[in-house]
Amino acid sequence: MLETQSTRRLRWLLRFLLVWIGVIFGRLVWLQVIRHDDLLKLAQQQQQKEVQVPALRGTIFDRDGQPLAKSLPAESICINPQRVPNIGVAADILAGVLNLNRAKLFERIQNAKLRGSGFLWIKRKVDESEAERLRALNFDWVEFRNEMRRFYPRGELTSHVVGTTGMLDSDVAERGTAGIEEEFDEELAGRPGLALDDVDVRQAAYDSVITRKPEPGEDLTLSIDSNLQYVAERELDKAIDSSGAKTGSIVALNPYTGDVLVMVNYPHFDPNLPPSPNDPPNARSNLAITTPFEPGSVFKVVTLTAALESLKYRPETMIPCGSVLRVYDRTIKDEHPHGPFSMADVLAHSSNVGAVMIGQKVGEKTLYQYQRKFGFGEKTGIALPGESAGLLKPVEQWSATTIDFTSFGHEVAVTSLQLALAGAAIANGGMLVKPRLILAKQKPGQPIERFDPDPPRRIIEPETAIQMREMMEGVVLRGTAKGYANLRGYTSAGKTGTAQIFDLKTHSYTHRYNASFLGFAPVENPQIVMIVTLEGTTGGEAGFGAPVAAPVFREVAMAALRMLDVPKDLPETPVTAERPPAGPSDSVALAENDADSAGSQRSVSSVTPPPAGVDAPAFPGPSAAPHRENSGRRLFLARAAGAEGGAAKIRTEVQFAK
Repeated sequence: MLETQSTRRLRWLLRFLLVWIGVIFGRLVWLQVIRHDDLLKLAQQQQQKEVQVPALRGTIFDRDGQPLAKSLPAESICINPQRVPNIGVAADILAGVLNLNRAKLFERIQNAKLRGSGFLWIKRKVDESEAERLRALNFDWVEFRNEMRRFYPRGELTSHVVGTTGMLDSDVAERGTAGIEEEFDEELAGRPGLALDDVDVRQAAYDSVITRKPEPGEDLTLSIDSNLQYVAERELDKAIDSSGAKTGSIVALNPYTGDVLVMVNYPHFDPNLPPSPNDPPNARSNLAITTPFEPGSVFKVVTLTAALESLKYRPETMIPCGSVLRVYDRTIKDEHPHGPFSMADVLAHSSNVGAVMIGQKVGEKTLYQYQRKFGFGEKTGIALPGESAGLLKPVEQWSATTIDFTSFGHEVAVTSLQLALAGAAIANGGMLVKPRLILAKQKPGQPIERFDPDPPRRIIEPETAIQMREMMEGVVLRGTAKGYANLRGYTSAGKTGTAQIFDLKTHSYTHRYNASFLGFAPVENPQIVMIVTLEGTTGGEAGFGAPVAAPVFREVAMAALRMLDVPKDLPETPVTAERPPAGPSDSVALAENDADSAGSQRSVSSVTPPPAGVDAPAFPGPSAAPHRENSGRRLFLARAAGAEGGAAKIRTEVQFAK
């Protein structure tokens, strides 16, 4: 039977349909079977979006459990640039409501739209009032997202210690940018979670599934006492105003544990506010650890300690010094004329000449060794970023006059924290402690992890520490700090310092000063050690260490001893009016029978012996007759370092020669 044309056409059509069906089937197999996984991923990339869920940042507490930094809910504003009907109008509205730069905002939105982006942050963590005003406009291209913002309840009070946080446009969570926030950023930040968002064609999320829960950050407890910090900041501000100083700092420590109770700096800043062009250039610097300075006469404590220990000098050892000394082409002089001084009087009256002569007897290598023993020239290891080691040249780099000038605190640069730790070593019986800023941390739902103080390191003998405490008490009773650092109801000891500031441009010393006071109280069992430093004072009545820094120590130390409930060791009697200050060397010529007008609460200290008599040892010291004034035993009470501050008292008996 002959095939008709119609049948032939039908057969070819059938063949075509079979091939077409085969191609479609093959394509389906290719898409649904062979490429299934790859295409599924591509679809998910278009229809789903994985986003981080920020973890709750840990809270920072002070030693009494008061929050210093915590996280609060906040709203952030973002838009879909592709849905913005008019970029110019949108920029006008958003800039006005959110207080943003209109030109920069317009450029950001335009660039995002040109590159096809469907998401753009406008402003993160806005004020509640801003969010409400924008929400009332009801724009469908504006989105509000819930986030957390960092809040600092104490504001400026602990800003340099606690630090700040910041955020980049691409960040989902705040990151630490200074202070504890930066140093412990990983612990505080926790671990962000993950969420899978289902998005529509406009990339707007309409459903979300948490795939990994966020893990909150750890809470930290600091050693800082906020109440004492407030007192210190108030008194520092007063001293800044009265002295014309540019900057200042106060550090107060527990001398046995190294707990940092106070760390205050001026100028201040509010961590709740972003940096401003009008802020002082060093407003956010923790000057107490980042900015070393020439300490001046405070450093004589190190020089005389080295002499007591290495040369076996005693407080009564006579130094055949006058008020002027010529060293090569330089003249070193004291403020007032005087004759030979005992070691105790060299410190009490802050004799530069006496300190130089003592330093020369100690020798370069030994003096340098003791400077290093006290921790100068190296970082203290405090748990804060940006700490400076200061400047202490090795002996090989000393010039012919370095030993002379470093003996009274020049040609060396130290930080306030280093000085405070040096004072703590004198106060606690000769142990160099490491500063402790973190008392405890706690992960959510887990027990509190407490940190013990690091083991201290002995740097001088207990007998040497006792003698230095005696001489430093003499500074308050009859020396440069008389009438300025005396406490009502408590004994106190310390050392004043006034160092001329060196101008690097003119290579000369200016008539501006670093005024400081290093002190502790009570003398027999110190519970607080403090360094007060003011940089850029102008001299005169309102510029030297005694009248500027010592009264700050007095007020803060009194508050600290009350807050710590330390028993009084003196009857409370009025403190006499302050005397006119000494000169730049903190040297004063005082009659030895002037003790009754010293502004102290007693005529003779229970710790400091009376002034040296005619039988005091001569300058060579070691070969002189032993001291007879302190025959018998004197009890030295020191507290051992303990994890919880309730450390047991150790009784060390020192036998003096009869």
